[in-house]
Amino acid sequence: MVSSPFTDPAFLADRYPTYAALRATSPVLQVPLGSGATAATVVTGYDAARQAFTAPVLSKDTEAYFAGRPSDRSLHPAVARTMLSVDPPEHTRLRRLVTRAFTPARAADLRPYIRSLAEQIIGLWEPGSEVDLVEELAGPLPVAVICQLLGVPPVDRTSVRSWSTALFASGDHQRIDDASHALATYMAELIGSKRACPDHSLLSDLTAVHDDDAGRLSEDELLSLAVLLLVAGHETTTAAIGNAVLALLQHPAELERLRASPRRIRGALDELLRYDSPVSIATWRWAPDEVDLDGTAVPAGSPVFVCPGSANRDPSRFADPDRLDLGRADASAHLAFGHGIHRCLGAPLARAEIEIVLGVLLEHAPNLQLAIPSDQLVWRRSRLVRGLEALPVQL
Repeated sequence: MVSSPFTDPAFLADRYPTYAALRATSPVLQVPLGSGATAATVVTGYDAARQAFTAPVLSKDTEAYFAGRPSDRSLHPAVARTMLSVDPPEHTRLRRLVTRAFTPARAADLRPYIRSLAEQIIGLWEPGSEVDLVEELAGPLPVAVICQLLGVPPVDRTSVRSWSTALFASGDHQRIDDASHALATYMAELIGSKRACPDHSLLSDLTAVHDDDAGRLSEDELLSLAVLLLVAGHETTTAAIGNAVLALLQHPAELERLRASPRRIRGALDELLRYDSPVSIATWRWAPDEVDLDGTAVPAGSPVFVCPGSANRDPSRFADPDRLDLGRADASAHLAFGHGIHRCLGAPLARAEIEIVLGVLLEHAPNLQLAIPSDQLVWRRSRLVRGLEALPVQL
């Protein structure tokens, strides 16, 4: 058993050397979670990660795992139990209902709004000035987009972003729990307003699914879906935009390829997502019974942490994986959006946002460059999300 990487500040600053060391030991291995005796199974290899994502013997039912275990947490149920924390057939039913309302066409319809918003934000930047790209663009744009989709009024979006960000405050349990209650309370009130005054928003459509046949979607499930879509719909996209811009600024030859031919941006997205995945460690899984995973025995009761951030840098799958190559032929095999029945439902919307933001940046801020050395950048203290706290850039 190796020591835990999750408490090492070096891991949060640059987790890829740690992932490489873990993969070299084994693509599936037991790692202590912290100072206690509890250990988790960490999946770092590409083939093992694909298997874990689709293995029906691994459960996402967090309620079953934590049943009977002492806890001082007070997460709101709408955050603690979502579509991401249940197994089929419950998950199958919920995902089908969300898919019915959240279609790829709906995401495509948002493209003009996304472009207009990106142009509006970037158009306010003064030539020669320094801006924090996370605070000014990568953060507020995805929030505005998912709020537009769900029907959250503009006046409430700052509060929504604050609560959502707090949910990822690694280690600060009280702040996380408080934010979960604030966000759930707000979304419950918003559902009530959509029920009273329906509109064309996704939240209105989901409310209609519940009201048309309450047996298919309970009130608690409606609330948890609303909270999940809101949070998952922007946190990882914010990270993805920041990571993509940073990767390009650190690889000027690749950035020049896009500047010379902006039409290549859509094709470059997979490599950018592979190179620095916004979801570094996937959401919780566990093994109810002992199971074999890629030739390694996973003990019964073990939490299982699948690491797309590591799998996407596995040299057994991607040649020279630590090199950014926007022409990489097999980049689309990345696991940044997961794999199997839990693959990210919002992938088309996230891709549209990243693509459009990069295009507008190339058009309106063609000489963008880092304002500080790369080793001074601060990364978020989150095991799940790989994203920057700030990205100072010079125009």
